[in-house]
Amino acid sequence: MITNYKIILASKSPRRKELLGGLDVPFDVIIHEVDEVFPEGLPMEEIPVYLAKLKAEPFYNELKSDTLVITADTIVWIDGVVLGKPNDYEHAAKMLRQLSGKKHVVVTGVCLTTKEKQVAFSATTDVYFKDLTDEEIDYYLKNYHPYDKAGSYGVQEWIGYIAIEKIEGSYFNVMGLPVQRLYEELIKL
Repeated sequence: MITNYKIILASKSPRRKELLGGLDVPFDVIIHEVDEVFPEGLPMEEIPVYLAKLKAEPFYNELKSDTLVITADTIVWIDGVVLGKPNDYEHAAKMLRQLSGKKHVVVTGVCLTTKEKQVAFSATTDVYFKDLTDEEIDYYLKNYHPYDKAGSYGVQEWIGYIAIEKIEGSYFNVMGLPVQRLYEELIKL
C-alpha cells in the first residue's frame, strides 16, 4: 500500500528487517556506520530520536526525490539510566540483574527522511520482569548471546518467555520497531 517511495532501511538489526518486512513493503538495506553518542541530559524519549536522526545524516547528500530512509534506535531505561548494548558476558549479566524483578521502559526512536522532509517520533513500552535467578541469566547469556540488543535481551527469545510478566504498550516496539506507528507515519507521507 505504500509505494510512493523507494524505501531504505538503515539498520543491521535482523529484527527490524523482519518487522518492516511484515508490513509487506519492498525495501533495501543500506548501512552507514555512525558513533551512537548522545548529549547528556536528554530526556528519555528524546535519546533514541536523537540517535535515529544521527543515523540518517550520512544519507542526506545521496537522497533522491523518490527515496525514503528509515532509521531507528532503541534504548532500555531503568532507574534513570540508559542500558545500551552490552560489551560482554559480565556487562550483560549486570544489566539483566538490574532488570530483574522490576519495571523498565523500552523507547524506540524512528526517523523517516526524504529529500524534502524529516519526521521523527518515539514509542514507549513498559516491561515488567520477574525476579531472575543467576542460573536463568547464565543460561540465557550462554545460549542466546544477546550482545547486539539494548538491555541485553530479546523479548522474542527464551528470556522473554520466562521473564516478562507484563507489557504495557507495543510488543514490536520492544523488539526494536513500533511497526503499527511506523505504518501510520508512512501512510501520512
